[in-house]
Amino acid sequence: MIVVTLMDLLVDFARTGRIGPLHCGMPLSEAEALLGPGRPHPAIRMRGPDIDGYPYAWDGLELATAQRLVSEISIRLWPGSTTKLPPLLLPEPESCSSTVLRADLIAGLDAVGCGHDADDRLTFGQQSSILTRPAGVCAVFFPSDRDDHMSPREHHRLGVIYKHSA
Repeated sequence: MIVVTLMDLLVDFARTGRIGPLHCGMPLSEAEALLGPGRPHPAIRMRGPDIDGYPYAWDGLELATAQRLVSEISIRLWPGSTTKLPPLLLPEPESCSSTVLRADLIAGLDAVGCGHDADDRLTFGQQSSILTRPAGVCAVFFPSDRDDHMSPREHHRLGVIYKHSA
């Protein structure tokens, strides 16, 4: 059995733009067949499944839709806490630490030859962001504490990593 860690999952997503069998452009019904039913955003419950741009969630995994197709895949992390992802994606352990340092993710990307650049659109103030090549996955990092204005960017923690459909 291959042990998949959260870091393995994040690096593979950043490199390929896919999380296991999940990819942008697939029908939401296929994703739900793999993951089980997602928890729809309140706007979807109020206005129906044809409303675009709102996510369905499976713990830390979110899939946004447009015309019932997956238009965005994202993993949200809460540094200092734990995260849980569907067993299809992260079989062991059920939940794990969700603190991922910027330096560690970048080292993981470099180790597999995944190119990345600073994402100027989302690098401002205290947050920083990278965009991977060629998959176009965006990772956004934040200081460990809202009052922490001095920590170097390599100590920032991953808050969200996502891929939009092209």
